[in-house]
Amino acid sequence: MTEKGLSFDLIVIEKAISIIIPTLNEERSLSNALGALPISPSLEIIVVDGGSRDRTREMASAWTSQVYLTEPGRAHQMNFGARQARGEILLFLHADSILPKGGLEAISEALADPAVVGGAFHLDIDAPGWGYRLITFGANLRTRLLKLPYGDQGIFIKKSLFAQLGGFAEIPLMEDIDLIRRMKKVGLVKILPQWVLTSSRRWDQEGLLYTTLRNWTLALLYGAGVSPDRLHRWYRQIR
Repeated sequence: MTEKGLSFDLIVIEKAISIIIPTLNEERSLSNALGALPISPSLEIIVVDGGSRDRTREMASAWTSQVYLTEPGRAHQMNFGARQARGEILLFLHADSILPKGGLEAISEALADPAVVGGAFHLDIDAPGWGYRLITFGANLRTRLLKLPYGDQGIFIKKSLFAQLGGFAEIPLMEDIDLIRRMKKVGLVKILPQWVLTSSRRWDQEGLLYTTLRNWTLALLYGAGVSPDRLHRWYRQIR
């Protein structure tokens, strides 16, 4: 743990939580995500790298001893991390997303209800402008109405249930939606009132309107039964 990391307040959470962060060339974002995490004896941080060519693993090692190198693929990396985890609760956090203050306590409180099997946070995008506010509004409306959060919203789940469900399906796209659908068949998916702050880089790099419409189209096609492999081929062709 770095000196910077030790400056955070010590918190106490009822059940041990393992935060699993999949990475691939994330040296620009990872320190912000790790630096926002609190210090707790009940918190475990696991970084699973898919073969970064930058300083991602070196940076991660300054914050946690649990840094692993594995084959690339977000679902595969997260499943690998879950197998290493010792916590009763798993939280899957993207490397460019920042956990809200009090987020771990909120997760622990939510899962104290036996009817709740997991959940996620509301989404905020780290950029000004009405376009980003519309995307945020749409994402959170979908989340509240359909109880269908995406991976960038910090999905959490009881470890025992994650194992029972077989983890993430190791598919090239939509592994987050697939898991949430299976969770909803077992129990309540809780949407917490706090907001995960995620980077705007995807929209900045590819265009706000284009990225939004593409993502909506992929989700709709997946919901209509198009296979993730087929969607991935199409996704790679249009990038």
